[in-house]
Amino acid sequence: MGLIGYLLLAAGLFSLGVFGLVTRKNAVGVMVAVELMANAVNLNLVAFSRFHGGNTGQVFALFSIAITVAEVVVGLALVILLFRARGDVTLDLASELKE
Repeated sequence: MGLIGYLLLAAGLFSLGVFGLVTRKNAVGVMVAVELMANAVNLNLVAFSRFHGGNTGQVFALFSIAITVAEVVVGLALVILLFRARGDVTLDLASELKE
């Protein structure tokens, strides 16, 4: 599998993530879609790093994974707060929490 194959796979993952982001109303589904998009970016970083003979892309991918983990923790905390306040994790209810 050459570089083009990896890039096409990453483009497909990113497209699925964008589709999920646009169509989902559930907060957990939106978070999964964002994770798909982040993983597509990481796949691009590692693929370019492998085919250009350096480790820089892999280091950036590791930092990106660490940042994504922190994002998931904050996102899950917000989902738990939304569920406690409204009993549902639909994003339409999140706008009602503004005061």
